[in-house]
Amino acid sequence: MLRRKVAVLLMVCAAVGAGCSSGEPSDELMVTDHPVAAVAAVSPPATTTPKGTVTPLPDAVTAMALEPRTRTLAVATKDTIHLYDVADTPTPTKTVELTAESLTVDDGEFLVAGANKLTRLTPDGTTSPATEFRGHPVSATTYDGRTLVALKDERAVAVVKDYRVQRRITGDLMSADQVLSTGKNAVVLDRLRNAVFELDVPGAGVKQGLRAGQGATNAVTDRFGRVLVTDTRGGALLAFSVDPLLLRQNYPVPGAPYAIAYDRERDIAWVTLTKTNEVVGYEVAGEQPKEKYRFPTVSQPNTVAVDPSSGRVIVASGTGDGIQVISI
Repeated sequence: MLRRKVAVLLMVCAAVGAGCSSGEPSDELMVTDHPVAAVAAVSPPATTTPKGTVTPLPDAVTAMALEPRTRTLAVATKDTIHLYDVADTPTPTKTVELTAESLTVDDGEFLVAGANKLTRLTPDGTTSPATEFRGHPVSATTYDGRTLVALKDERAVAVVKDYRVQRRITGDLMSADQVLSTGKNAVVLDRLRNAVFELDVPGAGVKQGLRAGQGATNAVTDRFGRVLVTDTRGGALLAFSVDPLLLRQNYPVPGAPYAIAYDRERDIAWVTLTKTNEVVGYEVAGEQPKEKYRFPTVSQPNTVAVDPSSGRVIVASGTGDGIQVISI
C-alpha cells in the first residue's frame, strides 16, 4: 500500500511539473509561487541638472499622454488632469477634475481609466458620458471598433461599445494591468503573473502567454506590430511579436527601466530609468535596440511621452518635481 501511495505521489508531481519542488514555481510563466507585482524603483535625490526645461507642478504625476493632432499634453495628478500646449515650455490651457490610473489616445481624444469608470476627454477639456464598471479599470485601448478596458482586480478585460460593456474577456490572468492593440491583435500585460497574453476578442478568451522577464511593468506597441515591454526587475527591454506570440528581443537596460513611450516617426523607444534619474532613447528598428540618446531627468521619472511632430520628449516626476521637456 505504501509503495502505491508513493507511486501516485510521483505521478502527481510529474503531471504538475516543478510544483512539487520547493525551489521551482508551479507556473512556468511565473518567477515565484508568491508573486508581487513589480513597481518603479525608488529614485535617489537628483544630483544632475535635468536636460531641457522643467515646468513646475508640485503634485506627483500618475499618468501622461500626448495627443499628436493638436499636440495637447494631458498630465494626471491625484484627482485632476492638466492640459498643456506642447512647446519647449508647456503652456497650461485647462484643468479637468478626473481621476486617471492611465491615459491613452484614441482618434483625437484621451481615454481616461480610473475611479471605476472610463471617460473620453477631448483636448479642449470636454468629457463624454462615462462607462462604469464594477471592477477597477486601469488601462484602455481601441481594437476593431471597440474599446478594451483592463479591469485589474477582476482579472478581466471588458469590451465596450457605445459606452456600454458588451462582454468580458477572462482566462488565465492573475491581474489585468495593461491592455494594448497592435492593430491586428490585442494583448494584455499581467504584472502579477509576469506575462504577456494574446486576447481572443471575438471569442472572449485569453490565448497563449509568455513570461515577460523578471518583473514587467509597462508596455507600448510599435509600427512593426510588436509589443515593447520594460522588465523593471530584470533590467531589460523586451520585444514580443504577436500571432504567434514570440519573444524576439531581450536587451539589457541597467537602472530599473520603467516608463516607456514610442516615437513612430523615428522608431525611438524612450525608456525612463528610475534608479538613476535618466531617460534613454533606443532605436528599435534593427535586429536589437541601439542606444541613441541618454539624458538626466527630474527625480522619480515615472511617466514619459513623446511628440512625434518635433521629437520632443516629455518626462514627469512622480514626486512633484515638475514636467521636463527635452528638445532633440
